[in-house]
Amino acid sequence: MSTIRSGALPFAAFALIVYAFLLLPLGVIVLFSFNNAATAIWPVAGFSAQWYREMVRDQALIQSVLDSLTTATIATILSVILGTMGALALSRHRFRGKGAVSMALLIPIIMPGLVTGIALLSYFQLAHVPRESLILLGPSQTALIPTQGTYFLKILPTVILGHMVFMIPFVIVILIARLQDFDISVEEAAQDLGATPLKTFLTVTLPIIRPALIGAALIVFALSFDEFIITFFVIGSDSTLPLKIWSMMRTGIAPSINAVASIVILLSLSLILVGFRFSRPTD
Repeated sequence: MSTIRSGALPFAAFALIVYAFLLLPLGVIVLFSFNNAATAIWPVAGFSAQWYREMVRDQALIQSVLDSLTTATIATILSVILGTMGALALSRHRFRGKGAVSMALLIPIIMPGLVTGIALLSYFQLAHVPRESLILLGPSQTALIPTQGTYFLKILPTVILGHMVFMIPFVIVILIARLQDFDISVEEAAQDLGATPLKTFLTVTLPIIRPALIGAALIVFALSFDEFIITFFVIGSDSTLPLKIWSMMRTGIAPSINAVASIVILLSLSLILVGFRFSRPTD
């Protein structure tokens, strides 16, 4: 046993170095988000939450957060619905071209975002699809935030469609992995007892695949919230949070960027960790 442990020590040390290399830059961002100085200097001049307060006072930044949250929420709901339908079709039915369809689902996942973004932009231009937002709620109606009254709740149709291109395959892949171990006899038993196909799905199938469904939703929500390249090509005059951060960095790294990035890191890691926890197969 001691020989095995001593032999595994170099691999453990190497893994620790790799994890430190990957996570250290994230720790630096979080550290400087509390830096009292206006520039990223070492050692840290002092600790303060002023950059988080400045971030909250930036109305354009808050608007971009609202746009990202709205886009990610709508895209996630639609992707989960369509992805669930696709996963059930691919795992339960046989049809001509099933193998080709399964392989085609991997294309949006492995395709570089640059290529996908250019392709979507070309398609929207050829189809004369306007890249404009639809305002659902704004100051002219009921104020979203009464104390400010300057925020809008908007839908970005082209961005939502662009995100769904790569989100739906992720949902399908995760759910197919769960449906492979699904005992279809429980569905047959429910139907033998008089349950309709819809009732069987809602009372039998859905509760069983719910953990994988929640996990897939959380993962694709995080992917949509952080997406930059595809959004850059398909968005109009609006700006999601990744685009807003990019525009802020064009004139230098403002301290408030570290505060925004720290919150995004925390949100993304939390969603992905919880998502993987739910999407893991259970006995």
